[in-house]
Amino acid sequence: MKTTRQLARQRRQRRRLVVGAGAALTAAGVLAYLVMALLPGHETDAGPAAAAPLVTAQPKAAGAAGTGSPAVTASPTASASPSPSPSPTGSAGPKTATPSATPRPSSTGVPRSPREASGTTSLSGRIRPGASYQGVATAYEAGVGDGACLFGPSPDLMIAAMNTTDYETSRACGAYVHVRAANGKSLTVRITNECPLPCAPGQLDLSQQAFAELADLKVGRLPITWSLVSPGSVGTMSIRYKTGSSPYWCGIQVIGHRNPVARLEVSTAGGWRQLSRTAYNYFLSPDGSGCGKAIRVTDIYGERLTVNGIAVRPNVVQPTQVQFARH
Repeated sequence: MKTTRQLARQRRQRRRLVVGAGAALTAAGVLAYLVMALLPGHETDAGPAAAAPLVTAQPKAAGAAGTGSPAVTASPTASASPSPSPSPTGSAGPKTATPSATPRPSSTGVPRSPREASGTTSLSGRIRPGASYQGVATAYEAGVGDGACLFGPSPDLMIAAMNTTDYETSRACGAYVHVRAANGKSLTVRITNECPLPCAPGQLDLSQQAFAELADLKVGRLPITWSLVSPGSVGTMSIRYKTGSSPYWCGIQVIGHRNPVARLEVSTAGGWRQLSRTAYNYFLSPDGSGCGKAIRVTDIYGERLTVNGIAVRPNVVQPTQVQFARH
């Protein structure tokens, strides 16, 4: 028969079992509740409050971009970037703020004019077709008509010396210019000489014979305007090799050309080679390259004429069968 002490011990053990079972049931209920709360699509009272900050933070960033555009397009770093590259949408921003809106200069560093784009102006130098120049005319004793251009005696004395600036390292040699005096008289002269300083830009030093066609020699200085012309009554042009020329060094000159010569090239094993021009109106090949070979001459209008069969014969004027077109 159980004693009173044993009965009391059994009652305490039953109470522990009941409390433990209750705690276990409570824990199981809490765990089940948490599992159910985390299942997708299951709504609980606490769910919206926990998700609200995540939902309201995203639309604020997207709203700055306008209509759901990527966050990077609304980023202050992307929109404030000074990079000249266009944006991903192809917009380069205001034209006044982008480098692409600045006109690109030419290889010379000066914006090109329409005439320069055609090629005529770049070949002509200072004296350009269609342009009118102002200056004064003076007179000098021309003798037989030879001068700095080294053409030799002139068949007539309707010739002139060009001021050093417009002479431009002999580019003016052989040019025909029409001169108009303030008194209404005019004539055409050919440039065969250079007028050194103090001859000013625009000034022409006419032979006495040419000046006399415009005014009395006693006038001394005569206001004039002049412009480049392309005369009709000229024959074919000639080629001359300079004294001392050989297959190892040569100078080549063009004589009797209707229009000013812009460049001279010679044929070589490597193709056409452009020769440099001297102030005494010869094109030089210092190493003999192309001497005695085919010659190609270009005028200020871009016309090219090729001459074959000109041998290296120093100081001999050799005629050709070609001439530049009239303009």
